[in-house]
Amino acid sequence: MQQTFVTIARYQYSSEAQIVKGRLEADGIEVFLRDNITIDTDPLVSNAIGGVKLKVLAKDEKEARHILESIQVHSLDDNGNPIACPNCKQTHIGLYSTINSFKALVSFLIGFITGTLPFSTRYQYKCEDCNTEFPIKH
Repeated sequence: MQQTFVTIARYQYSSEAQIVKGRLEADGIEVFLRDNITIDTDPLVSNAIGGVKLKVLAKDEKEARHILESIQVHSLDDNGNPIACPNCKQTHIGLYSTINSFKALVSFLIGFITGTLPFSTRYQYKCEDCNTEFPIKH
């Protein structure tokens, strides 16, 4: 069991995963990235296949998660203050792209078929503690 890899994080793009991989390897933790080449080849499939998976040996999982928690940056407002969830008031907020309208769906499908990036993308915040999704306030 100690020689098996476990997934400790997922990233939309391999560049994000490579940065974290370098940090973990600097601390002597063996890291394996999965699906990074597929996503580098076609970034539009990232959400469909669950992103780039960052894997570490099971014996290093606790230490690796501790390092990830110490470097993880959550969303900040324009003044540099952490954004709080309107539901649970926690500040573990991430920014995600969504397909929540017909226009966004059509845009995604056209981008997928033509191999281009979608021309209409919506983003929202999502609380990592209670999974509440809420819009970006401008």
